[in-house]
Amino acid sequence: MELTTDKLARDLKAIADDAEELLEATAGQGGEQIARIRARAAESLRGARLRIRELTLAAELRVRAADREVREHPWTSVGVAAGVGALVGYMLGRR
Repeated sequence: MELTTDKLARDLKAIADDAEELLEATAGQGGEQIARIRARAAESLRGARLRIRELTLAAELRVRAADREVREHPWTSVGVAAGVGALVGYMLGRR
């Protein structure tokens, strides 16, 4: 889950960066329709940047919680990891 959230946050940031660059490139363009489109794009960009911050914070909180859990219960974590490893090994061995 962490890698997916991380990738999504990176992708959203790239989109937001591209949108910001596009807004800057069209800053000199005139016209009412262009102004409306730029305003909508700027609002979407603000929302995307906020969502990126939220995703990043949520991912950091999950990582901290997992780290705390492993530090508080190291042998349980080792047992779970060994069990998952044995299960994966068994499943791969059956192929």
